[in-house]
Amino acid sequence: MVIKLYNTLTRNKEVFKSIKKDEVEIYSCGPTVYWHQHIGNLRTYIFSDLLRRTLEYNGLKVKQVMNVTDVGHLTSDADVGEDKIEKAAAKEGKSAEEIAKFYFKEFKDDLKKLNIVFPWKFAWATKNIKEQINLIKKLEKKGYTYKTPDGIYFDSSKFKDYGKLAKLNIKGLQKGKRTSARDKKNKTDFALWKFSSSGGVSRQQEWNSPWGVGFPGWHLECSAMSMKYLGDNFDSENGKFSDSKIAKKGQAIIDIHTGGEDHIPIHHTNEIAQSEAATGKKFVNYWMHGAFLVSKGKKVSKSKGGLYTVSELEKLGYSPLVYRYLCLLTHYRKQLNFSLDNLDSAKVAYGRIVGRVSDLKKQKHKGKDLTKKYDKMFFNAINDDLNVTLAVQVFWKVLEDFDFDSKKRIKLLEKFDRVLGLGVKNMVEKNVRVPVEVVKLLRKRDEARARKDWADADVLRGMIKERGFVLEDTEKGVKVRKA
Repeated sequence: MVIKLYNTLTRNKEVFKSIKKDEVEIYSCGPTVYWHQHIGNLRTYIFSDLLRRTLEYNGLKVKQVMNVTDVGHLTSDADVGEDKIEKAAAKEGKSAEEIAKFYFKEFKDDLKKLNIVFPWKFAWATKNIKEQINLIKKLEKKGYTYKTPDGIYFDSSKFKDYGKLAKLNIKGLQKGKRTSARDKKNKTDFALWKFSSSGGVSRQQEWNSPWGVGFPGWHLECSAMSMKYLGDNFDSENGKFSDSKIAKKGQAIIDIHTGGEDHIPIHHTNEIAQSEAATGKKFVNYWMHGAFLVSKGKKVSKSKGGLYTVSELEKLGYSPLVYRYLCLLTHYRKQLNFSLDNLDSAKVAYGRIVGRVSDLKKQKHKGKDLTKKYDKMFFNAINDDLNVTLAVQVFWKVLEDFDFDSKKRIKLLEKFDRVLGLGVKNMVEKNVRVPVEVVKLLRKRDEARARKDWADADVLRGMIKERGFVLEDTEKGVKVRKA
C-alpha cells in the first residue's frame, strides 16, 4: 500500500519512502516536565501515536524516540528569562530532579490512559550533556558559533537556508519583528550554551564546558539526541558526531520528525540549522506537525491558564478514551475546537460504540465475509495523510453492517483498533441501573411514539438526558445508557 504524508517542509502530500527498508525512524518532540500536561499538549501525542500505529499497520517496523526536556527551556523564546524547571523547583520547594521525575511520571500515566504507545526511547536532556557539548564543538569547528557575555550562539546568517521550514522572511525579522537578546549578531541567532552567571541567580543544574559553566540551549538537545539514537552518524564509543557513514549514502539522517505547529518557526527551524550545519547533510525527510487545540477560537496553552488535564476530565466523568475519540473526529492538521458540549457528544458516540461492540461479541449471526472490502477502505483512509476521520466512518459502517458475519466483523474492528486505539478488545458494557423516575419517563416516551407524537417524544428524551441517561433506538428496542 502507498502511504502519503503531508510534509511541512514542502507544503505537499508526498509518497512516504523510508531510508532503511521496512524500517522507520521517528523523532517526536516531547514534554518539558515542569507542570501538568493539558489536553492541548496531549492532542499532539495522540497525533504522533496515530502516525506510528498507521506505519505499523502497514507492516513497517517503527523506532520512535521522544525527548524529555528537563533543562534549558527558558520562559522566553528569545533566550532570556528563567529556566522553566528551575522556576518550578523554586516555586514548589523541591529539587529540579524531583520536579522533572514527578511530572514525567504524570505524563506517562496520561499516555497510558489515552492508549498512546510508549516510544522506543525516552531521551532525557540532562543525561545527554556530553553529546550536546560535542555538537557545539562540531559547530564551532565549522565556524557557526560566536561568544557573547551570556553564552555561545549559533550565527544564523552563516546558514544559507535558515528559516526554510517556516518560510521565514529573514530580512523582515532582522528589522525587528522577532525577539532579540543582548549582544546577538542577528535577531534570529539562538543560544547553544548559556552561562550560569548570565541569569543573575544560582542554578541547581549546570555543567562544566570548554566555554564555561552553564547549561545547553533548548533547541540543542533535540538535534543531539535524535542523531545519537537515530540515523547512523553518531560514534557511540567516543560520543562524537561523524557524517562519514551517512555521506556515503547521501541521504537524510532521520525519516520523520513530529511536533506541534508552534514548533515550526523557532524550535524546529533552529534544529534544522544546527543539525545540517554540523553534518552537512539533510536532517529530516518528512516534517509533520499537529494543529492546535482551540477553545472559542483561541489556542489553548499553559501560559494562558491552560485547559483541562486528563485527570480533571476524569473527575468530571469523562473517560480519557472519550477525549481520544474526540481527537479522531478532526484531521490532525486542522485545529480542533474544544468544548464540554463537543466532549459530551463524543461521550455519547463512544458509549454507543461500547454498547454495540458488546452486543456484537455476544452475537452468533452468520453472514457475508466483507473483510477485504472494508479493510481496503480503511487502508485508503489512514494512508492518505492519516485521514483517521474517514477511517472512523469506515469503523462505524462495519459496526452497523448487519449483513457482515458477526465474528469476522468483531475481528476486523479489533484490527482497525490497532490504529484507532479505542480499546475495542476490552469493551464490555456495564449493566445500567435505571431509577424509577427515568423508567416512568421511558414509558411516557413509548406512549408518545405509539401515537406518533414525535415532538413530545423528543422532549421526553431530553428530560431523560438531563437525568444522566441517553437512549439508543435499536432493532431490539430502546437501550438505556449512562450519559
